[in-house]
Amino acid sequence: MIQTDRGAENDGEWCESCAVQTSHDVSIELRAESEKDKNAKFSREPYRITRCQMCGETTSQRMNNV
Repeated sequence: MIQTDRGAENDGEWCESCAVQTSHDVSIELRAESEKDKNAKFSREPYRITRCQMCGETTSQRMNNV
């Protein structure tokens, strides 16, 4: 995984389960959105995956919808 400068690491992100700002592990994942095998390799979209370090809840958000 690529390491980046975390800058404001103490700020965290909002966690719905914890109902507070917590530290999260964040990654980007390419997901195939087409159900058809023939088109799957052309329908990959980036998703932002976050996992709360306190409770473990994982969420994903399609980056093209940000």
